[in-house]
Amino acid sequence: MPIPYPVEEKKRLAFLHSLGLLDTAPDPAFDRVTRLASKLLDVPVSLVSLVDENRQWFKSKVGLEVSQTPREDAFCSYTIMEEDSLVVSDATNDARFARNPLVLHDPNIRFYAGVPIRGTQGLAIGSLCVIDSKPKTLKPEELAVLHDLASIVTKEIQLLEGLLDTHDRLARTDAQLADNEQRFRSVFELAKVGIALINPQGRWLRVNDALCGIVGYTEAELLPLTFQDITRPDDLHTDLQLLQQLVDDKIPQYQLEKRYIRKDQQQVWINLTVSKKLDQQGQLEYFIAVVQDIDAEKKAQLELAAMHQQLEQKVVERTRELRKRESELTAVLENASDAFISLDGAGCVTGWNREAEVVFGWLATEALGKPLEHLLIPGGLDGPYGQQWRTYLLDGMRSVVVRRSDLMARRKDCTELAVEVRMRTLLINDMRSSIMFLHDISERKQTEAMRDYEIQHDALTGLLNRRALTDILPLAQERARRNGNPLCLLFIDLDGFKKVNDMHGHEAGDVLLQTVAARIRDSIRLTDSAFRLAGDEFVVLLEGPNGSLEHARTRGEKLIAAISETVPLPGGLRTANVGASIGIALQEAGVDKDPADLIKEADAQMYRAKSLGKGTICY
Repeated sequence: MPIPYPVEEKKRLAFLHSLGLLDTAPDPAFDRVTRLASKLLDVPVSLVSLVDENRQWFKSKVGLEVSQTPREDAFCSYTIMEEDSLVVSDATNDARFARNPLVLHDPNIRFYAGVPIRGTQGLAIGSLCVIDSKPKTLKPEELAVLHDLASIVTKEIQLLEGLLDTHDRLARTDAQLADNEQRFRSVFELAKVGIALINPQGRWLRVNDALCGIVGYTEAELLPLTFQDITRPDDLHTDLQLLQQLVDDKIPQYQLEKRYIRKDQQQVWINLTVSKKLDQQGQLEYFIAVVQDIDAEKKAQLELAAMHQQLEQKVVERTRELRKRESELTAVLENASDAFISLDGAGCVTGWNREAEVVFGWLATEALGKPLEHLLIPGGLDGPYGQQWRTYLLDGMRSVVVRRSDLMARRKDCTELAVEVRMRTLLINDMRSSIMFLHDISERKQTEAMRDYEIQHDALTGLLNRRALTDILPLAQERARRNGNPLCLLFIDLDGFKKVNDMHGHEAGDVLLQTVAARIRDSIRLTDSAFRLAGDEFVVLLEGPNGSLEHARTRGEKLIAAISETVPLPGGLRTANVGASIGIALQEAGVDKDPADLIKEADAQMYRAKSLGKGTICY
């Protein structure tokens, strides 16, 4: 039997390899857990197993000599697919494992129990499992012990994940300055827009990866140049004029659209925002430039993809050096393309940038100090979206890694919008605060909903289409089997439709099909489904206790009567009449039928009905 693979297998493997745990030396933290598992659950074998592309490798093991086994033989390949745990009391009685080499040969596995080990984003990289060569049944309290031990391994993995994502901290005596330096570095390096520090002569002092990607130079290639060297000559004059006005304190900052010349000599349009940083004596120290790639928008008028800046912010009073970093951070935040909100440990707003004012309608003076739910959550935490927000905020405030989710929010005028939210929590001097970036995705959500609707529905009649039938029918059959109900499929073909098309034209035929579709929809229950397959072929799916053959025959007679009523045609003076022939296929309670066979059976019965004189029901 082939082993299953998680839906996000590539992402899961990338996360596993990023941890650097594979093929490393034993770790006392994990070894303590496996020893405890063997002792507390009275089993000879206990393992911390990591599942990569082709194998399961044991980070910690008790009672087993080998360090790895092929993935296709691994019980843990099934465990990582589970939400909670996998328990196999006797592998010889389980179809998945009865022929497994590890069951048939050494170590002769009979009993297996495993709990998935996950990272902070829910990706399972392996399991904590216990094994015995004798059949065994776990008591609820024993399974709880296994879960508790697995949570210890999970916390170790998530701690390692957090450590890999966090820069080294400076000494406690300089903690405030180190926190602010870390925050600025995160703002600078993680920003999706280009950011640069430029000296008064125009030479690059510092650039981030995003800017290098825009202009095609590496950081080492860019630093010896000036911004004049890579600016298109036609655009340089305006840029220098505005820069001089900024130097002369005539403007606080400036913004313009101009063209850079990339390393490959191609031109790229950018949106440039420049402000200046003064030293303590009020002299110009350097310029801060925020560069946004708008090349696609300028050339093709396409919507510019949302640019997200993942920042860390810790609001702390500090020395002259701290205020310098604060001013740099403020310049970046105020020019961010997403709404930025910071919260204190109680969930009240401590930061609210200009984009947040634009997106949500609340001025910063109105938002500061208010609980977030009073500003953004429709109906508050007790409203229809309250539980989703409550869960997200609680998870986000407990985690030090970025948490992302799509949520519903509201504006000041009470209109609702869909937003993508990224949240990170910081711990500074034992005080917890959080930063959030929110991006309006309402248009994207509407586009996705429209696309999903069009995929599943017939454009002419609005009924579900053939693709929807392929998706819905197996699910309906499974519901019927699970609930012990019969299920009927009615295949409807119109009698005389071609004659209407030939006599009155295709426009009249379309009107007739729309009218018939509406009559079919009005003749069935809300729990039943109607589909248009193609041309004048329709299908009705009857579910639940009323999905019996008798009910289907009665429903078929009502459908024929409704379809046979006169249909007014465009123009007001013409009418048309068609009939219907119906074939019925039945899936009896407890019977398993292939969906394609059920459709073929109903189709065949429909053709039999036509051969008997049309306007007939056959089953």
